[in-house]
Amino acid sequence: MPGLLEGRRGLIMGLANERSIAWGIAQAARREGAELGFTYAGEMLEKRVRPLAAQLGSDVVLSCDVRSDEEIERCFEALGERWGSLDFLVHAIAYANKEELTGEFYNTTREGFRVALDVSVYSLVATTRSAVPLMREGGSIVSLTYLGAERTIPHYNVMGVAKAGLEAAVRYLAADLGPSGIRVNAISAGPIRTLAASGIGDFRKIFDWYDRNSPLRRNTTIEEVGNAAVPLLSDWTRQITGEVLHVDGGYHITGVPPVVEEE
Repeated sequence: MPGLLEGRRGLIMGLANERSIAWGIAQAARREGAELGFTYAGEMLEKRVRPLAAQLGSDVVLSCDVRSDEEIERCFEALGERWGSLDFLVHAIAYANKEELTGEFYNTTREGFRVALDVSVYSLVATTRSAVPLMREGGSIVSLTYLGAERTIPHYNVMGVAKAGLEAAVRYLAADLGPSGIRVNAISAGPIRTLAASGIGDFRKIFDWYDRNSPLRRNTTIEEVGNAAVPLLSDWTRQITGEVLHVDGGYHITGVPPVVEEE
């Protein structure tokens, strides 16, 4: 039987290492027959991304610093020259200065706020703008969010505000692009030990709390997020857009962890 994504081409943006949610999605998409391309930002990430791309049979690895409109445009121009079209885009990009993810939210600096919203939210808008001309037959865009967009999570701080902005952007983009047959959705995964999560103060305690208290009594894996992403990238969900899919063991219905005390 052909895979759900057989004959489709997709770009994965935001892969950092083999523990990334983006890696879980990439593996699942490749298993289902997709041809993949990847982006990186900076020489250090390039050294990590190229070997992972090679594992999935891809030699489409492009530089793309999403803080630069010019670099985004060059990236998608190169992709267009290579492929000619694009079927799906996975936006797994988020960033906040580490010092903004400890202490109280009201101490967020103006520059820290700008950086978090620029990289974590505006990058979805900017990359979508460049991807749309390649999605002439329609397509699917999937981004990654977190429960901190809906509820306060200890030390998530400005990233919670950024994720709320991201979810709003998903809805507005879905409304814009629906007539073109392009769907835009987000996945809200549970706590996962990723490189990004390591920068959140006391993340280990939050991770352990949900492992004990979520309805399924365990945390989410990148493989489970990848499996959930595949239908959103395929024709199976042609009537789903502007939505947030929770892949979190049901922990979003159990409340939030108690305030984590500093040791």
